[in-house]
Amino acid sequence: MIDLLTQHYGAIFEEKLLHDIAHVAVMRNFQEGDILIDFGDSIQKMPLLLEGAVKILREDFDEGELLLYFIEKGDTCAMTMACCLGTSKSEIRAVAETKGTLVMIPVAYMEEWLGKYKSWRNFVFNSYNSRLKEMLSTIDSLAFLNMEERIVNYLRDKAKIAHSKEIQSTHQEIAYDLHTSRVVVSRILKALENKGSIRLHRATIELL
Repeated sequence: MIDLLTQHYGAIFEEKLLHDIAHVAVMRNFQEGDILIDFGDSIQKMPLLLEGAVKILREDFDEGELLLYFIEKGDTCAMTMACCLGTSKSEIRAVAETKGTLVMIPVAYMEEWLGKYKSWRNFVFNSYNSRLKEMLSTIDSLAFLNMEERIVNYLRDKAKIAHSKEIQSTHQEIAYDLHTSRVVVSRILKALENKGSIRLHRATIELL
């Protein structure tokens, strides 16, 4: 584990902190579609993502869920941190966007390391700041962008995570993440194809 931690966090954390994490953390591999954290879970461990990508969803009690942001390797989830430090239950669902690996750090060490390691404090505060900006971007998207613009931004985010212009998402999956209907998504994707922005294939969407 120490080699993986050093590879991804060696430029961020002190060597002693890397060894402390390796000593107390549990490594977990996951597959695409796995639910890593669910609504109402009691958070006992904080995840650090070593490989892969995870999408973070917020529950709408009337109509399902809404995509807040994606996290990638080297990231953690600020909302999970908040639950850890506040000992409250999870208000998000974390779903694996791709297969990957993470390490789970027991909550008790989070607070101890805040006082012990400057690099850990900086990491926690920077993570809060980054996720806050992403959530504000989501709010701006809901408030100010039309659905076509939201779908284009969504496809660009997915392409960035996949490192490919070919996106493997069904129209229903896009509708679910963006909190709209499949019919609306299909109509907008066809319009984008007619504009030359994308190309629709049987199982993929290609950004042009």
